[in-house]
Amino acid sequence: MDTASGRATAPSGPSAAPSDAAPPRAEAPSAAEPASNGIRRPARRRRGLALDLTLLSIVGVLLFAAVAAAIGVIQREFYSPSAFVERYVGMLAEGRVAEALAVPGVVVDSATLEAAGLPATASEALLRPAALAPLEDVEIVSEVQDGDVTRVTVEYEAGGYPGTTTFEVERDGSIGLAPTWRFATSPLAVMDLLVRGSMVFDVNGFVIDKRQVSVDGIDADPLDPVPLLVFSPGLYSVSVDTAMSATPGVAVLSDSPFHEIPIDIQAEATPEFVAVVQGEIDDFLTACATQEVLQPTGCPFGYVVQDRIDSLPQWSIAQQPAVALVPDGAGWRIVPAEAVAHIEVDVQSLFDGSVSRVSDDVPFVVGGTITVSPDGRASILVTGPDTD
Repeated sequence: MDTASGRATAPSGPSAAPSDAAPPRAEAPSAAEPASNGIRRPARRRRGLALDLTLLSIVGVLLFAAVAAAIGVIQREFYSPSAFVERYVGMLAEGRVAEALAVPGVVVDSATLEAAGLPATASEALLRPAALAPLEDVEIVSEVQDGDVTRVTVEYEAGGYPGTTTFEVERDGSIGLAPTWRFATSPLAVMDLLVRGSMVFDVNGFVIDKRQVSVDGIDADPLDPVPLLVFSPGLYSVSVDTAMSATPGVAVLSDSPFHEIPIDIQAEATPEFVAVVQGEIDDFLTACATQEVLQPTGCPFGYVVQDRIDSLPQWSIAQQPAVALVPDGAGWRIVPAEAVAHIEVDVQSLFDGSVSRVSDDVPFVVGGTITVSPDGRASILVTGPDTD
């Protein structure tokens, strides 16, 4: 109080505050305001960050699963046993024989063939595009693992015939993370082919001479089977179509890898060839009839008299034989056939010297063999009573 004026003076400024007043208390920062260090720590933001991290984790897991699934699909489509088999069969369908033979496990050696009980000398003559039949509608139907071996079954159409083949596949290492495969059992098979009546035949239109594929060469026995390696799957139509012989053909489906397929075909003489032989036999017998002797040399007929002949015998062929041919080794055999020659001759009796005219039919049998040389020429040997 100002005593001089008698008026009370209001305190001013902080110095006027009573000495015993409590200092003002600082309020805690709210959740929405920054703290004294300037860092905002909102509770709602912390909850959002946790949610974001959870979502990112879920996305990561999904991405990982998608990548794993994609890798699985890629392996199934490109690096699985089924994909391996499908590529091999596709090569055959497209005639890519060289690539098919380069697939691991396809090519085999003679020792492997022999160990499997197959002919060790099997020829590779049919392992070429020209001997393949069409292969279509290829579909993998099953894949079954059995220990280290996986069996893959394929359905297809070979030359219009439906077929099913099961292949055995095994691991053959890897390229990076991708596995590689090989055939545990070769998909090749052996066609053991015996063609009777011809040294030449064709398979799916590809012409083969036995002497070219046999280990015995030109000395090949015509009645020995010829072993030929073939692909599985594959349809093989074997037939004979030459000037001398023919057969309707036999179609065989090679659907069992590393098995033997026996084929026995009987070729028949063509009508044209039989006609040629018939003409040759007719000419031969007609030439025999020109000999003015009782026993024509090298001919299948003759005549015997007990008396003296008084004129030169005159022969003619009254009935030619009907020629029929059957296979005989590398050649043919003429089925024995009946024929008739006719003789006219004067005979003088040794008893009384009288002369009589003999006019007689002489039955005889014509047979023979036909040998075919390597150049395709036929040599006919006629046999009869006086020839071997």
